Amino acid sequence: MSFFSKLKDRLTRSSSKLEQGLDAIVEEGAAEDAPDPGAAAEVEDARAPGPAPAEPAPAPRPVPVAPPLDIAPIPSPGAPVPPATSRPEAEPAPEAPARRGLLDRLMGRAAPAAPRRVLDDEMLEQLEELLIAADMGVDTAMRVTANLAEGRMGRRLSTEEIKRLLATEIARIMEPVATPMPLFPKRPQVVLVVGVNGSGKTTTIGKLASQFRAAGKSVVIAAGDTFRAAAVEQLQVWGDRAGVPVMTAPEGSDPASLAFDAMGRAEAEGADLLLIDTAGRLQNRADLMEELSKIVRVIRKKDDSAPHNTLLVLDATTGQNALMQVEVFQKLAQVSGLVMTKLDGTAKGGVLVALADRFGLPIHAIGVGEQIDDLDAFDPEEFAAALVGLDA
Repeated sequence: MSFFSKLKDRLTRSSSKLEQGLDAIVEEGAAEDAPDPGAAAEVEDARAPGPAPAEPAPAPRPVPVAPPLDIAPIPSPGAPVPPATSRPEAEPAPEAPARRGLLDRLMGRAAPAAPRRVLDDEMLEQLEELLIAADMGVDTAMRVTANLAEGRMGRRLSTEEIKRLLATEIARIMEPVATPMPLFPKRPQVVLVVGVNGSGKTTTIGKLASQFRAAGKSVVIAAGDTFRAAAVEQLQVWGDRAGVPVMTAPEGSDPASLAFDAMGRAEAEGADLLLIDTAGRLQNRADLMEELSKIVRVIRKKDDSAPHNTLLVLDATTGQNALMQVEVFQKLAQVSGLVMTKLDGTAKGGVLVALADRFGLPIHAIGVGEQIDDLDAFDPEEFAAALVGLDA
């Protein structure tokens, strides 16, 4: 199954919500634009002539009397025989006009057309509300609907046409940010992965490590979430699966110290990539955010250009809260790119459009499940099509 097929199948909560909303908007407007059958009947009644005056009873028709038989006299012997008189031939009855068979009429009948609605100010407001409900944000929803309406006001549009127009505008916003994570000749390339609790950082690191390893890159993982034993065990499982070494430290150890040691090992082994996991932290906890700043400072003592990539992993189910997370982490860790996970578990996939429109940060990958191939590079056209429920 292609990644787009997975995305379309698993992004059903967002796409079905948009589809249902679009259907309701168009059908509501189409019903308002349709003529009132009751009013049409009244008009027909008004146009119909009054009752015709009673006609006098017809006179009784005379009973036809058969004409007398025309009997020719019998000729006398030897008299010439008169020529026989021919009777006029009866005219054939006129043929009845050919009637269309029931099957022909049924086969020739056109299918009912899809409902359409005139694009006006009221419809635009309803579209904006629908996109805001999909967590696209007020500003982005207004921009999308304004672009959609340009040159189309007053046109009658079907649900399918609106979906295609929306997909085009969404893809246009997201096209500039659809870039894979850059790879640099610097070895090791240090990739710091940050995010709040439960965003999917550990799983994302495991998938990235496996994919880079399959692409021929040598990878080292540093299990920097020293406060959660399950995170270390999870990374070790991914490391064993991908054939990637995982550096760990005792529970409660200083994660900055582990990151420093991992850089030394990755450099000594000539690794291409060092992926550093960090503990999940809430954006409103100043102490945890300061700890993240410390990790960055310690890494730069080893390499002043590190980290070369700082990936912020976002949980799509958090909705508009993801915007606040980007603001906070960008200030503390200079986020270079985003990875959006759990798009298969939310009805608010539009938040990714709002992120692209507001921050313009590269979106490197999106995730729609727990398997290794459920994380893939971000494709704006495929995402836009899946979001509104279109085929590829």
